[in-house]
Amino acid sequence: MKSLKEKVAIVTGASSGIGRATAQLFAKEGAVVAVAARREKELNILVESIEREGGHALAICGDVSEESFAQRLVEETMEQFGQLDIAFNNAGVLGAMGPVTDMSKTDWDQVIETNLTSAFMAAKYQVPAMLSSGAGSLIFTSSFVGYTAGMPGMAAYAASKAGLIGLTKVLASEYGSQNIRVNSLLPGGTDTAAAEEFANTPEALEFVANLHAMKRIATPEEIAQSALYLASEASSFTTGSAFLVDGGVSINRA
Repeated sequence: MKSLKEKVAIVTGASSGIGRATAQLFAKEGAVVAVAARREKELNILVESIEREGGHALAICGDVSEESFAQRLVEETMEQFGQLDIAFNNAGVLGAMGPVTDMSKTDWDQVIETNLTSAFMAAKYQVPAMLSSGAGSLIFTSSFVGYTAGMPGMAAYAASKAGLIGLTKVLASEYGSQNIRVNSLLPGGTDTAAAEEFANTPEALEFVANLHAMKRIATPEEIAQSALYLASEASSFTTGSAFLVDGGVSINRA
């Protein structure tokens, strides 16, 4: 039996990487999926792919750092499908890297707004929609960076991702009694375009792989499976968690 049958899900950052793989998996598991990102062409290709496989999806193009888009994303989903059960708020950026003393406020603000403030705005509109549906699973993509590790040159990214965990805990406390579960997903190194910004040579890729206990990085499809767990009733008693899916990077010392 499909684990998300008759569910409606929002997936942001869906044009590539973890978001794309998760949208495809949610659809395969029976959910109707509203996919969101800034790149319209890639979203339309994703929708076509999902529908070829017998699923149903809606592309909604926009920037998650804008409150008007956070509101429109929920409104269009509700108008089209009548409910909202799952939201995977996955969109994010790595941002400018370097020492704090060299970072401009503009670069700092861009990362915080895209990764953290967007999550606040998403929850502001997604939670009421889930309450009207009677229950929901809200998921944010955080990171082990800023949680179990401090990586040099990644201050804004780490702060934004750590902030998501704090937001997760508060939302889980506020809405747990109303059947809203809220969790953060913390991937390790994953084979995405964003990861290539951090490690773009064979030597760098090998270094990153060796940071993990499993001596490799994940595929987006592996991370999508954990997002599915948090979205589905398999995790019915899981809320407020920082859910590590990191190939052992947080515990590896060799």
